[in-house]
Amino acid sequence: MDLLRHLGHFVVVARELHFGRAAERLGMAQPPLSQSIQRLERELGVELFDRSRRQVRLTTTGQLLLGEANELLAGERRLRNLIRQVRNGQLGVLRAGVPPETPAVMLRALLDRITARAPGLDVDLHELTSAEQVRVLGEGRLDVGLLHHPVDDAGLRLGPAVEVPLGVLLPRASPLARDRAVSLAALAGLDLVTAPRATAPGWHDHLLRVCGEQGFTPGRVRPARNPEFLFGLLLAGGAVAVEPAALARREPRLAWRPLAGVRLAKRTSAAWPDRSAHPAAPMFGQLAAEVLAVTEPPGPAALASAARPWPVLFEAGQDEKLTS
Repeated sequence: MDLLRHLGHFVVVARELHFGRAAERLGMAQPPLSQSIQRLERELGVELFDRSRRQVRLTTTGQLLLGEANELLAGERRLRNLIRQVRNGQLGVLRAGVPPETPAVMLRALLDRITARAPGLDVDLHELTSAEQVRVLGEGRLDVGLLHHPVDDAGLRLGPAVEVPLGVLLPRASPLARDRAVSLAALAGLDLVTAPRATAPGWHDHLLRVCGEQGFTPGRVRPARNPEFLFGLLLAGGAVAVEPAALARREPRLAWRPLAGVRLAKRTSAAWPDRSAHPAAPMFGQLAAEVLAVTEPPGPAALASAARPWPVLFEAGQDEKLTS
């Protein structure tokens, strides 16, 4: 017996005290409605309506049941609404990973958008490298991560990817900073400061391969996990980095110049397990892509470089698999 359905019929009849009007409100014929009430009475072993007179009236038992039925039905609606919000990713806890170098302004924008879309969702952020996120996602200890490509996406579903153009980051006192654009070949003899290979092996290998193809073999590859350490190594002299323009805005003693002769971009997207995915993971991926895509307008030098028909060395859909 579908008790809640029969209770719903009972409540409408109790309010209307007329089977015809109640049937009309419920969008059903009167005979099935009468049968539903009769079945509920048989199930409970009581009479809910006094039918001895021309006017339908609630019995004492019916009056008592009406209050309880209203609470039960309201509880069912709350439960269904709760499940709907969970199913739509609007409630619960979302364990999300972001790269250590993620700017605070981007995190704030992402969290603000998530709060606006799903106020009841609690985002539990973890600072993890791309390699760490892939591992933790596979272990089921993370629901979604923000990864730098290329990655081993076996067992993962990827959200929309955003490409961020890269350029040369170097001290303003460097002679190379006088140029509107800098080629990788012009960096010969300098050290390259970049994230340790273990943080994102696919990207690290790709960057060094492109540098080699363009005539830049670094004297040393110097690892830097956080921006402040990277800034310090660059300001000490003899080193450069290949990074997004936004990083230069955090240190006025450094300059950013677009690459000449080649376009190099870092692709980033959210990733989550292909099976048993958290309902909020796709929303996180979409909002993260929207936030990543919002950048300040490029300067004249960047526009001049972007207008040249150089090929993109890192094309979407051609991610390399890691050989761990």
